[in-house]
Amino acid sequence: MIVEEKKISSEEKYNGYIVHVFKDEVSLNGKKAFREVVRHKGAAAVLAVNENKEGFFVEQFRYPVGKPLFEVAAGKIDPGEEPIVCAKRELFEECGISAEKWTELGPMYSSPGFCDEVIHLFLAEGLSESEPDPDEDEFLDIKKIPLPEVLEKIRKGEIPDAKTQILVLRVCDLLGIK
Repeated sequence: MIVEEKKISSEEKYNGYIVHVFKDEVSLNGKKAFREVVRHKGAAAVLAVNENKEGFFVEQFRYPVGKPLFEVAAGKIDPGEEPIVCAKRELFEECGISAEKWTELGPMYSSPGFCDEVIHLFLAEGLSESEPDPDEDEFLDIKKIPLPEVLEKIRKGEIPDAKTQILVLRVCDLLGIK
């Protein structure tokens, strides 16, 4: 049986550039409980795939986990920005790629136990490559890898990033890549 939790009160604990943190009191089946909630503006992630079924990825150091991660191009949605616009911007900034064909593959929640961040997933095809234009604080390496190799890396546990795993699996399913 699913029981809906109802918010009784909410106390702001932190209001940052990327996240907003609250401590909420909720009613759960007649009892009170507390929930720590991270609010996020949302993000878009995109896997660009060329005619040879190679995907474009980035590798960058991720401070919270203390190591470089292999990921799809992604970034947070600016206020008032549509997810597809964010995806196009991030793909160009991070990889220097524009695309003629865009397929929306749906949303994903990164960690719904404590965070409301939704990441909108996209496939980009019909690619044109140029020079990337990363943000000042972005230092990343672009990787072009055949999708079957990326699938194998996911199977071996070599790609721990959830958005990348989900997007690669959805794209490979859509394109019939095993």
